[in-house]
Amino acid sequence: MPTPRLKPLDRQVILITGASSGIGLATARLAARRGAAVLLVSRNGAALRGIAEQLREQGGRADWAVADVADRDALEAAARKAEEVFGGIDSWVNDAGVSTYGKLEQVPVEDQRRLFETNYWGVVHGSLIAAQALRRRGSGAIVNIGSVLSDRAMIFQGAYSASKHAVKAFTDTLRMELAHAGAPISVTLIKPSGIETPFQEHARNLLGSPGTRVPPPAYDPRLVARAILHACEHPRRDIVVGFGGHAIALMGRFLPGTTDRVMQAVGKPIQASGRAPAPARADNLHAPRGDGTEKSLNRPVAPVRRTSLLLESQLHPVTTAAALAGLGALVAGALAARRLAEGRDLMHIRPRDGRHAGRNWPT
Repeated sequence: MPTPRLKPLDRQVILITGASSGIGLATARLAARRGAAVLLVSRNGAALRGIAEQLREQGGRADWAVADVADRDALEAAARKAEEVFGGIDSWVNDAGVSTYGKLEQVPVEDQRRLFETNYWGVVHGSLIAAQALRRRGSGAIVNIGSVLSDRAMIFQGAYSASKHAVKAFTDTLRMELAHAGAPISVTLIKPSGIETPFQEHARNLLGSPGTRVPPPAYDPRLVARAILHACEHPRRDIVVGFGGHAIALMGRFLPGTTDRVMQAVGKPIQASGRAPAPARADNLHAPRGDGTEKSLNRPVAPVRRTSLLLESQLHPVTTAAALAGLGALVAGALAARRLAEGRDLMHIRPRDGRHAGRNWPT
């Protein structure tokens, strides 16, 4: 397969779905600051207009298009606008997503279908449109937002977990098929852990609690934005953001039964919240509500993590390997010096029978 020739960000046009809040908004802002032209897509036209105007005032290149990602025709119209305004698309980011909290038997089937229309079919529509556009462009990147729940289901988020499993399978298959066809298109799956976004307030809540929250630890959405834009410039298979959620996925892989029991015991307490969302932040499952911010308006119980060593190790593997090698050499040197010092101390210990230190002791 030809190697994808991905441009520097300041020469790219990036289309981002779900750009009116959360990770999508954080990505759009960071991309514009780094010089990329951005086409913002979501269902909320009023929010998109305000965001685009703000980015332009700050010197960025931005435009917007209203589209429900479940509507392929609307997404195709957004892609055409990107070509008309900016001359084409270099990277396509499928970020739009919705969720529900509740037992599978409680969540109405129509709500689960709506969730899949956005989370799965939205990614399918966006990816297939992007693949056609990028073939015409000659190369480019498709970046799909999965989750650590692409690898491990979360209790009381069954439909969401299922949709993210489906996104992973689709993304892996698309990557293989494009490679088989010789298309120089990079396909990356981003797998965030719990991210402090309006996700928790936008999710439909059937838990019987006033509000919901992402399981701790929660990470800053700008970390995910960095991972996404890295994938726009560098071909990557997948990037995990935040070790907290990744640890649960690893635990589920190697100790599935134990992980099930842990989730059964703590699943509801770590996801239910006593803080009710503001009326403007009611769930957005079927219609947009309360967009325009990257983070939740409800202050989290625990601090939001703004760094992730796991992410840094993936974005800068050579530097990380060199740092670890240097650290290993320092530790090895310290241990060797300690053993040498201990050996010298033993040679100067005076035996109890009065013989001089430094002579051979009887064995």
